[in-house]
Amino acid sequence: MNTTEFNGNWEKQKAKLKQRFAMLTDNDLLLLEGKKEEMLGRIQIKLGKTKGELQRIISEL
Repeated sequence: MNTTEFNGNWEKQKAKLKQRFAMLTDNDLLLLEGKKEEMLGRIQIKLGKTKGELQRIISEL
């Protein structure tokens, strides 16, 4: 998934992630310009997933 695809679908993906993983907060899913990797790292730690697992989860949403 490239950055354009990620940014364009983020609002939909964010809602689905919150629905699937109730422990995620709005702050965990806050996507700031240029901070995509930082946000993914927060989610990765909170869910206990590897980077590859997290990317697969997001791409399947």
